Amino acid sequence: MIGEMKSPVVNERTADTKLTVTPKAILEIKRLLQVEQLSSQSLLRVMVIRGGCSGLRYKLEFESKPPAEDDLFFAQDGVKVVVDPKALVLVTGTELDFSGGLNAAFLFNNPNAKSTCGCGTSFAV
Repeated sequence: MIGEMKSPVVNERTADTKLTVTPKAILEIKRLLQVEQLSSQSLLRVMVIRGGCSGLRYKLEFESKPPAEDDLFFAQDGVKVVVDPKALVLVTGTELDFSGGLNAAFLFNNPNAKSTCGCGTSFAV
């Protein structure tokens, strides 16, 4: 999931803030970058893949390759985030948050989700 990171060349697209990242999520992303000894230039890719009880689930992955031309790229408080066009339609308006503690996890507050599974790891639209 996490490999060697190098500084990407990116085309930043600003598109009415399709996805927002909370300050708690930003802090956790920065912590993970440090723990994994990744460059501050690393990108966090937000993906939606098939799986889970409800049919779709989120996947986060650090990467070093430059985003594709049609990716949404934005930087927020020093964190660089990339969303591919297929996932973008499913996460428009979503807030990426983080909840610490015993069950620490990234949380997706997605207004497009019509239902979610009981454990909160998958959703349907």
